Amino acid sequence: MSSIKTFKPKTEEECASIILEGSGFEIQGGGTRAIGKLDGVERNILSTSAMSGVIDYEPAEMVMIAKAGTSVADIEIALKKGGQRMVFEPLDYRSLLGTKGKPTIGGLIASNASGPRRFVAGACRDSFLGARFVNGKGDIIKAGGRVMKNVTGLDLIKLLAGSWGTLATMTEVTFKVVPEVETESTFVLHGLSNEKAAQAMAAAMATSCEVTGAAHLPENIAVGFKELAGKSATLLRLEGFEKSVKLRVEKLQAILSAFGEQSVLNDKQTKSVWADIRDVKPFADGTEMPIWRVSVAPMVGHKLISELGIENAFFDWQGGLVWFKMDDEPNAERVRTAIAKVGGGHATLVRASVQQRLSAQVFQPENAAVTAISKRIREQFDPSGKFFTGRMG
Repeated sequence: MSSIKTFKPKTEEECASIILEGSGFEIQGGGTRAIGKLDGVERNILSTSAMSGVIDYEPAEMVMIAKAGTSVADIEIALKKGGQRMVFEPLDYRSLLGTKGKPTIGGLIASNASGPRRFVAGACRDSFLGARFVNGKGDIIKAGGRVMKNVTGLDLIKLLAGSWGTLATMTEVTFKVVPEVETESTFVLHGLSNEKAAQAMAAAMATSCEVTGAAHLPENIAVGFKELAGKSATLLRLEGFEKSVKLRVEKLQAILSAFGEQSVLNDKQTKSVWADIRDVKPFADGTEMPIWRVSVAPMVGHKLISELGIENAFFDWQGGLVWFKMDDEPNAERVRTAIAKVGGGHATLVRASVQQRLSAQVFQPENAAVTAISKRIREQFDPSGKFFTGRMG
């Protein structure tokens, strides 16, 4: 290609024509999640942002159908009117990555964006019911439907969630939603070490209190949260009817009393703190210092940080999701060696400089068997290699 072009089709027919006639496409929604983007590598941009709008939404059915380029903000406005929400609590990378634009519903699904509620409510792909998309041959395909049971093509659409636009261009998505809760509160334990926090979160999850968020912020991270009084904080979120939440908080206070100092955050404070945890605000510092997102078994997250000797880190998903910042280089080999040593996991280099992203493997390397399967899947979706796969390398 002699130059980079940006295409913004307004219909899926136009999208299919562009794909059929061109090549080397990087698929974008709002352009806010360019984690694996390789600057300096020439490719065309195919944006879904002009294919926007909610197509169908009936709150009683708890299902929404929207064009892939519909902004998340517009989705949330419509859901709020219906008293509902997306249960997978999608994170917004803009503050962390310094990107502009507006996140889109197609972008959420393509990146399988899942927030703090993921460990109890499932990932974004678990709410994904159906899609219309254009493959690398320019075919317009419909798969899935409005319900989970007996949905033809369900496995097919699950492949699109987390594929980062390397298999097809989604033009329309169908996903399930859930009722909004009456209130939420956060029970906090202060002053715990990373190891003790893991034990406290495990104890909380073993109760019948229905915890929907479990995170630990060491002191150097917690100090940036005005709600946490500058001490390390182990946070356990409870949601539901006000009376139920109050009783469950009291139960946790009694069960976890041996762990030390406690406090409780109200609804407003809870929303603020968990939004910042979700969007990785502690590391949204305007720099390009390397940021890793690592998923491991919940009880070994603290062991990974100890093995790496990292200070700038915090834990979500009951300790199973670890966010940490490196001081200089990504040190991908060192990170993945440490992960293997604590039992295995999955590491993604979410932020780094251009040169670092060009030299480091951004996504977790696949083993030979998975690589072979991935290759066969791409050959079926995109036999001519129309879609740019730089994000996955």
